[in-house]
Amino acid sequence: MAISAIAVTATAIAYGILPKLTSRAKSTAEDEFLEALTALEKILEDHGKRSRLIKKRIAQIRRGRANGASYTELVSNNDHPLIVQLITESSSALDSCGSDVRRAEARALYAEGLTMDQIAERFGVTRQRVSTLLRRKHKPK
Repeated sequence: MAISAIAVTATAIAYGILPKLTSRAKSTAEDEFLEALTALEKILEDHGKRSRLIKKRIAQIRRGRANGASYTELVSNNDHPLIVQLITESSSALDSCGSDVRRAEARALYAEGLTMDQIAERFGVTRQRVSTLLRRKHKPK
């Protein structure tokens, strides 16, 4: 007679074996998530600085246009970085960091016992996407 995985898990929980194993995994996943959130805070701070530069540049362009300057003149003078450069930097940083946060959050939720389907529902993605998030190794920066 085969013993089901549920029976084995229930026995492990009853004897206190499983919580010791999962608490270590949970702690690692939670730490990874907290680290990802800390990195996100830094990215958001940098994004705020870029946002202020973009607003400053918008004001310069409006003033220049009001004074009759062409867009070519406004983009050609040495007022760098350009708005498009700042937007690209912010977008890239948020995209990369966002991936790290999604991956870490999925791992933390999974370590706490949520199923891939439950995580997928919360994230608004497919179960297959969650599986990929859980499988993919963190890429070093």
